[in-house]
Amino acid sequence: MKQKFTFIAAFLLICTIARLQAQDTASSVKQTAANKEMTSEHQMNYFKINLMGIAVKNFSFQYERILTKRVSVAASYRFMPTGTLPFASSISNAIGDDDPDTKKTIENMRMGNYAITPEARIYLGKGYGKGFYIAFFYRYSSYTVENLPVDYDDTHSLNFSGKLTANTGGIMFGAQWPLGKHVCLDWWMFGPHYGSGNGNFIGLASQPLTPAQQDVLRQNLEDLDIPLTNKTYTVNASGATLKLNGPWGGVRSGLSIGVKF
Repeated sequence: MKQKFTFIAAFLLICTIARLQAQDTASSVKQTAANKEMTSEHQMNYFKINLMGIAVKNFSFQYERILTKRVSVAASYRFMPTGTLPFASSISNAIGDDDPDTKKTIENMRMGNYAITPEARIYLGKGYGKGFYIAFFYRYSSYTVENLPVDYDDTHSLNFSGKLTANTGGIMFGAQWPLGKHVCLDWWMFGPHYGSGNGNFIGLASQPLTPAQQDVLRQNLEDLDIPLTNKTYTVNASGATLKLNGPWGGVRSGLSIGVKF
């Protein structure tokens, strides 16, 4: 009798396990079919370029991957090659001869930058990369500055060069629309971001500076007016160093066009 009961219990256990396995298999097949259906109905990859920055030699590219109907992740890379300031000639002409020091700075200074921006998007409209969205992002940015002049007497100046880096985070509001089967338009409406930045700049003299020239240079560095920024500097016969740190922020905006696949 005991053997018979054991056989029945084992048989029932085997049947239960088999049923559970069948349910798991069916669920897996159903989920796979759903994923294939979603992939076939919606392009999940977007590659875009920001049109608004091209005019000022600021090139920005973004890749976006759709994860679910409401959620996607994206990464952007932006760079501007080192060169004269955007619209430098127009600014210089507008200044004219009224402020020769500022005019000289605008004409001589060189600047370049790049930024990396990962983000997560939540779509509130149609979803799957379409409609209004809110994005949460982090940005690392680096700015290179060359030939920033600071006078040390009436006719000579010391050219500072260096780098400033910043880490910021923010929220952006935007909307994305399909323009046909494989083209999209992405409008970055408003994306304020805030954080901190720090910079290190060095100016080397072509010949040793006299004590009087060092005093003038020290005073001009002291007079540099950079709001909300902590400033430290050292001056000697070889030149000077300048360090900056403080809050940093900005606003992301743009109009991108891209392909989806």
